[in-house]
Parts: sequence; C-alpha cells; structure tokens
Amino acid sequence: MRLLSIFLVSIFGFLSVEAQELPTQIQLEEALSLAQKANQQIKIAQIDQQIASANVKQTEALWLPQLNLSYTAMNTNNPLKAFGFKLQQANVTAADFNPALLNNPGATPNYLTQLSLQQPIINMDMLQMRKAAEQQIEISSLQTKRTEEAVKMQVTQLYLQLNFLYQAIEVVKSALTTSKSIYQFTKNRFDQGLMQKSDLLNVEVQVKNTETRLHELQSNISQVSDQLSLMMNKPQGVIYKTIPASLNIANEQVQIIPTERADLKAMQTGLDVYDIAIKGSKMSWLPRLNAFANYQLNDRKALGFTAGSYFAGIQLSWDIMKGNQTKNKIVTQTIEKAKLQEQYSARVNQEQTELQNTIRKIKDARYKFQQLKTSIAQADESLRILQNRYQQGLVSTNDILLAQTQLSQQKLQQAEAKLMEQASINFYEFLITVK
Repeated sequence: MRLLSIFLVSIFGFLSVEAQELPTQIQLEEALSLAQKANQQIKIAQIDQQIASANVKQTEALWLPQLNLSYTAMNTNNPLKAFGFKLQQANVTAADFNPALLNNPGATPNYLTQLSLQQPIINMDMLQMRKAAEQQIEISSLQTKRTEEAVKMQVTQLYLQLNFLYQAIEVVKSALTTSKSIYQFTKNRFDQGLMQKSDLLNVEVQVKNTETRLHELQSNISQVSDQLSLMMNKPQGVIYKTIPASLNIANEQVQIIPTERADLKAMQTGLDVYDIAIKGSKMSWLPRLNAFANYQLNDRKALGFTAGSYFAGIQLSWDIMKGNQTKNKIVTQTIEKAKLQEQYSARVNQEQTELQNTIRKIKDARYKFQQLKTSIAQADESLRILQNRYQQGLVSTNDILLAQTQLSQQKLQQAEAKLMEQASINFYEFLITVK
C-alpha cells in the first residue's frame, strides 16, 4: 500500500510538472517587430489616416458633376398647378380654356421623370477646403508615425522591466540559498543546544520573507508578460523569457528637442491648416459660378414618358451679406490658431524639460551603479567574514542576517540602477527621434 501511494504521488508530481508552461523566450527585436505589425494603437492610427484620405475624396465634388434621377407622382385640383401639369404634358386643348374648367379643374395627375445635373465651375472657398483636407492626411501620417515610435518605446520599456525582474529573481534565489544555509546551520546548533530558539525563529522569518519576495517577483513577471502580450496583440497568459539586451545612446550631443519630431511637426501642420481655413473663409465672400441642367418627362399616366423638356443655365451667385457670420467665423478661427500656437510652445517647453530630466537620470543611474559596484564587493566580503565568525559562535544571528539582507538589497539596487539607466536611454531616444 505504501509503495502504491509513493507511485501515485510520483505520477501526479510528474504530471503537474509537465502541465506547467515553460517561459517563451523572445528577443527584443522580435517583440518590436510583432508590435509594429499587430499593435492595436497603431491600427487605430492607420484607420484615422484612411479616414483622412477618404475625406479628401469627398472634396472631389469641388469639380465633379452631380447627377440626380427622380420619378414623382402628383395629383392636384389647384387651378394654376392643374393647368401647368397639362402644359408640361403637352396636353392642352381649346376646351381647357373654358373658365368653368379653369376655375374647377378637378383632380389632375402628373407623373414626372426628371434628370438633374449640377456642374461646379468656380468655388474658391471649396478649393481651400480641399487643401485643408489634404493637410489632414499629412497630420494623420505624422500621428501614425509618432504612435509607432511610442509603441516601440513602450515595448522596449516592458522588455527592460522583464530583464530586471529576471535579474532580481537570480539575486533573491541566491539570497534564499544563503538564508537556507544559515537556517540549516542554526538548526543544527539549536538541536545541539548551542543556540536559542529565538535565533532559529529569526532565520526562519528571513527564509519566509525571501520566499515571499521570490513569489512576488514571479507574479510581476506574469503581469509584465501580459502587458507585453497586449502590446503585441497576443493572447494573455504567456510567460516571456528575455534575452539580456543593452541600450546605448546613439547621440549624446542632442540637448534640444528637435522640432522636426513627428508629433511636433503634426502640430505645425495643424497651424498651416488654420491658415488655409482662414483663407477659405475669406474667399467665401467671392462670387461662385456653377452650371446646371434639367431634363423632364411629364405624363398623365403612370409610367408614361411622353412630353419631354429641358432647361439649362449658368448661375453666378454672390453672398454679399451673411449677418457677419463669415466675419465672426474668421475671428474664431484666428483665436483657435493662437490657442494652438500656445499649445505648441507649451508642448515644446514641456518636452525640453523632460529631455533635460532624462539626461540627468541617465547620469545619476550610471553614478549609482558604479557606487553600488564597490559597495557590493565590500558587503560580499563582510558577509563572508561574518559567516566564518558565525560558525565559530563569535557573532549573533542578527548580525549575519543583517549582512545578508544588506548584500541582497544592494544587488537589487544595482539592478534597479541599471534598469533606470536603460529605461532612461530608451525614453531619451523616444524624445529625440526624427526619421
């Protein structure tokens, strides 16, 4: 029976290990490529670009003709309209001029088939509207480009976070191994009656805390992996394993935000759009020239197409006064342009502050990393000495635990400093990217 139990435990243990999903190794370049192809933020930006292109297509009505075909059935006893129906139907007789019939025509039907044509010729304000719509395509293209750059930055940040978490796990695992070693030594001395119960409990607490920290890091890896999957538009639940990557600043000489950056260029183009819109509003004061034509078939019977007639012409129209509507519209557009100009200036100033702050973060992180490098070497040597003295019973349990904790914390701080440097470099490149 005991052998059967052992066999079942072994089988179920094997199955549980097999059921655990192994981490999926992924390179930074691969993650970036997948995100650029499938990221939903980029897809939405691309759709906005398609909408802008479709809006430009709508402005082709500026010079293309408009053709309309209609069929209308009517019936009236209105004397004027009834006589007009007969005229349109080419159906007037001498009897129709009888005053009694003219005054009381009775129900008179008319079935009208009509083909209408409108041909724009000169509409200067509409021409400016088309130019503004074309500029919107440029704005959407620049916004799409900046979205792609933002996604690249976000994916890289997540990848760097995963890198750090795996480094932190290695540090904590090493600390856990040391803690268990101290615990085993302390337990043996306690069993021999050479140490107090409190010493053993202190070491046990250290082991449990380290195990908890390890579990938290593993949970964080799952969380960041889900965020990375979201950026790549992949199913959730996959645990990614990174390959150590190191970023370097391509150009450390850039100290000023480039105004040719895609998002800033989009705002500049937006200012140009306002100039075009204001010009278009002013041109709405100019006369418009359009042609029109109409061909009609009238009959007193349904589906009859006997009497045909046409009329055509050219219309010159001029809105001389529109109740100051155009004037006030121009004033509004001018104020809106001034607002956008202020927003642009504020954006450049804010981004410049971000750039300077990021440069400082890179320098601070590098300095901290080097300082911790020396501190770790000293803490490691201190722990080794204390371990030897602890085994000889020359130092307390608290001393050895404090030294071990200090070493682990400094290693984690060094990994955090490296993460800060790499993340800041990534953000720095995002701030100065011009392609």
